[in-house]
Amino acid sequence: AAFRELEAFAQLGTELDAATQRQLDRGYRMVEILKQPQYEPLHFADQVISIYAGTKGYFDKVPVADVARAEKELLQFIREEKSEVRDAIINTKDLSEETESGLKAALTEFADRFNSTKAAGELETAAAAS
Repeated sequence: AAFRELEAFAQLGTELDAATQRQLDRGYRMVEILKQPQYEPLHFADQVISIYAGTKGYFDKVPVADVARAEKELLQFIREEKSEVRDAIINTKDLSEETESGLKAALTEFADRFNSTKAAGELETAAAAS
């Protein structure tokens, strides 16, 4: 509700300070994260991972249009390379300090990999254009 109120306020043409703009930008990304295909709900562990990543700012550098793809790639990365984190969430139904620490490490590794892959793609696009 707070995000929608802030969004409505911003549409009035009011100049926003940097903190408010960051809050709005994160809100737009969270809306994308919360979208799920019809009749294909995410497993609760995947929801925990995605929402945690979004609220902690791991998607902040991802353009809003790319958030769904980044989320899909994140969940695939966790399933394939960091399954112990997902398994811990499933088995304990809790985000203990140990599990959270593992999740943070996995998210940082994914963010570094995703951003470097994205940067490489942008360089290839720029090289092809010149």
